[in-house]
Amino acid sequence: PFRALASWYGPYYHGRTTANGEVFNQWALTVAHKTLPFGTRVRVTNTSTGQSVVVRVNDRGPYIGAREFDLSRAAADLVGLTGPGVATLQFEIL
Repeated sequence: PFRALASWYGPYYHGRTTANGEVFNQWALTVAHKTLPFGTRVRVTNTSTGQSVVVRVNDRGPYIGAREFDLSRAAADLVGLTGPGVATLQFEIL
């Protein structure tokens, strides 16, 4: 496992095409990353709360600052990221 800066995205992109060609659903458990292969499953954990979720890479990004992962709204909700918007979380490639 490793720690990385993460954010989330949702309403503005909901219904648009992702980098892998599927339609983005903010309520699906997905994540964007710049280089991990599409379909890669990643366990995301908020070590402050113990909340965890498994997501699937289906998009590219984020492209803001040092952020490495962009979680869907649903995934962000499950790990407590929606409120703060950006946080350092733990990631484990499965």
